[in-house]
Amino acid sequence: MCRNIQPLLNFDPPAPAEETGDASLHFVRTLSGFNKPSEANAAAFNRAIEEVTTAARNLLDSLLTSAEPRDREVETERARARAANRFGTEKNEGERVS
Repeated sequence: MCRNIQPLLNFDPPAPAEETGDASLHFVRTLSGFNKPSEANAAAFNRAIEEVTTAARNLLDSLLTSAEPRDREVETERARARAANRFGTEKNEGERVS
């Protein structure tokens, strides 16, 4: 579905409302096919974002896990390392990092 939507569950500190809203916006944009809706569709588009945000927050608040909370900085570094390995870096002039 949406490759850019990241998991928001089980982080310390928990995902802020802004991240949930951003994920909801991305989801609604993908689902509707609109990056920015027309004036005629703006109310429905914005209502959908609010409803998806509420549903996402309710889901995250109600899920239980026994796993240790993940650290945002560690996960960000892991993602950067995966991207560097996959796409190479400018320092290595396009060579893959092993």
